[in-house]
Amino acid sequence: METRPNGDAEAFPKTPQTMAETVWNEDPGGAVYRSRDPISNLRVRVQIQRVTSTSLLLQQLHLPFSQSGQQLISLTNLGTQNTASNHCPDEEKEEAVIGWQEKLFSQFEVDLYQNKSACQSPLDQQYHQDVLKLEESGGRKNRRIFTYTDHDRFTNLEEHSQRVTTSVTEVPSYLAERMANVRRRRQERRPREGSILKTRLVTWEPSEEFIKNNHVINTPVQTMYIMGDLGPHGKLGCREHEHVLCTIQVDSNGVITVKPDFTGTKGPYRIELEGEKREIWKFTLENVSAPVKPEEQEREQRVFKDLYSRHKEYLSGLVGSDFEMTLPGALRLFVNGEIVSAQGYEYNNLYIHFFLELPSCWSCPPSQQLSGVTQTCAAKTLGREQVAFFSFPFTLEVFFSQEDELEGPLPQWPVLYFEVLSLDYWQRYRVEGYGFVVLPDVPGAHTITASTWRPMELGTFSELQRFFIGGSPELEDMTYARVPGTFTGERLSRFGFRTETTGSVTFRLNCLQQSKAFLDSSSMRKRMQSVLDRLGTFGQQGSLYNVLEAFQRARHRMQEARESLPQDLIHTSASNLQL
Repeated sequence: METRPNGDAEAFPKTPQTMAETVWNEDPGGAVYRSRDPISNLRVRVQIQRVTSTSLLLQQLHLPFSQSGQQLISLTNLGTQNTASNHCPDEEKEEAVIGWQEKLFSQFEVDLYQNKSACQSPLDQQYHQDVLKLEESGGRKNRRIFTYTDHDRFTNLEEHSQRVTTSVTEVPSYLAERMANVRRRRQERRPREGSILKTRLVTWEPSEEFIKNNHVINTPVQTMYIMGDLGPHGKLGCREHEHVLCTIQVDSNGVITVKPDFTGTKGPYRIELEGEKREIWKFTLENVSAPVKPEEQEREQRVFKDLYSRHKEYLSGLVGSDFEMTLPGALRLFVNGEIVSAQGYEYNNLYIHFFLELPSCWSCPPSQQLSGVTQTCAAKTLGREQVAFFSFPFTLEVFFSQEDELEGPLPQWPVLYFEVLSLDYWQRYRVEGYGFVVLPDVPGAHTITASTWRPMELGTFSELQRFFIGGSPELEDMTYARVPGTFTGERLSRFGFRTETTGSVTFRLNCLQQSKAFLDSSSMRKRMQSVLDRLGTFGQQGSLYNVLEAFQRARHRMQEARESLPQDLIHTSASNLQL
């Protein structure tokens, strides 16, 4: 279809293609592919063609109808004028099929490498021999299409000046400027100065060149550029007329990046040159790699299937075919814990010593460590408090087992005792506080903040000693922070024991419980006959036990009060109650 100046449309013969019929591909973005085939099998067909000169098109548009002799503008007329302008038709269109890292020399490189004195590096010497062989065989077949391989000294400056938005006043961010100087490590390259091991491991004042040489992205990438020499006839070989048609990058993981993407059915790409003529070129990119033969594809699938099956057997051997279960009548408790932070303490440079106390009927594997010490952590100001962030992980695995039915009170749960200490400049420590955490009886994630206290002595001597030479009153048994497991009496008296409240420690605990009793859902409807059933409803039973115990104590008190009252008063109260 063509458009008249007055806006009417009229059909046009299909032989000469017009500007309006050309559907340009306006998406120059790249595409990412992933292939398991060798990259050496990649083949790309590139077609480049000079469409028209914008100046000639403008001349046709400004000509009056009487001078032009016709009302329609076609490429037939433009083609005749271009031929009259001493343009060679053979150079208006060119096609080439290029393989991966295939070197096609440009006219500039042919002129350069013909001179042996200009060849310095071994690569230049190799190119010199290739150019001589090329000239002996009749010269190069490509005129405008050539390539830069991964070994050539070429850098696309457009990659370092990419814009994020369409604004003219866009200012590159700090990250964009720094990433523009980052180079990717190429494969099969000799080590540079930045990668050589030196005796001085730390460079306190690195230079810009040192930073560029050592700032390397770990993923190795090979790059190839397909170029086009869009210069006028007779002036090929000028660097200012070179344009990047396609950039192909391949990393070691088989990821192929093509920019711009293969045209396919989207239409050709357009390049509009600057200058007085403002010529327009179009080019297409097509993947013409040979497809895999059916027998080769089947053989490859068999190889991968065998590889995956062996890998599956290897993983099964590491994990095991049987799921590890606990013994009947036993409960397995697995805790992934973390000492998050400590806050509110008087001195700096804190560390925590902790251990787990196992009550009766609890056990642990021989390899399980029930105690540990964190690293020394300096506190930082957060709000009004000094907070020391430890982020210290630990793992606990314990078992509960009891063959006989549980009689009496509910079983005790493991308790995590800890003490917070501080170090001074002379590596002398002070006790900052004692505390404890009862492991949660409910599985899941829990965040617990435990308060601490420390023992004190009368007078100021102990505090002066604590400040100047270190040392402070300590507990011989850390379980005294709660109720010691060895205590068998009814009441534990701490009368006369002076303490001072200090800071707090935050724990993050992720608890898992495993037992065969959890598999039987009908067991929850039956009467509790074992300890596992009672442990499953520990929270409810604990609350009910406390309520019943409170009612029992209230009943005993009422009975004691009733026995202490006179008998006539009791009868009078009973008669009033009957009324």
